[in-house]
Amino acid sequence: MTQSAPTPTVEELEAQERRLVFPRFTHEDAWALGSLLVEMARERQAPVAVDIHRSGQQLFHAALPGSAPDNDAWIARKRRVVERYGSASYLVGARHRAKGTTFEESSRLDPDTYAAHGGSFPITVEGAGVIGAVTVSGLPQLEDHRMVVEALERFLARL
Repeated sequence: MTQSAPTPTVEELEAQERRLVFPRFTHEDAWALGSLLVEMARERQAPVAVDIHRSGQQLFHAALPGSAPDNDAWIARKRRVVERYGSASYLVGARHRAKGTTFEESSRLDPDTYAAHGGSFPITVEGAGVIGAVTVSGLPQLEDHRMVVEALERFLARL
């Protein structure tokens, strides 16, 4: 995960979503994925909060040193974008930027409720579609997004 990596295109972000699909997603998978994210954050001394929701239920939450209550508010706002659009919060924002506008200007949704900023990624299960979201908050939005994608890639490679 390099900081000098170029900003991904909408097409690259959509390809991530097509690739990062689970055969199933259980409570145990939520614990293992959340624990992997916490381990990655600790290694990087990243001041983040991590959250995993499935079908309206919080299955995992952790707040690491340096995170703040505000991170939980960001998690909720980013997760609601995934739940509403079925796509990563960063991708939803990128689609608006590619049209020369912003999510806030175009969506007509309350910015205190929805945030199309990077860090929330859909949990997609083969044959079922989007059933939840895994979210990180505490880093710049593209770094939040990349951390989640890296964790999903590592987790799914083990299955």
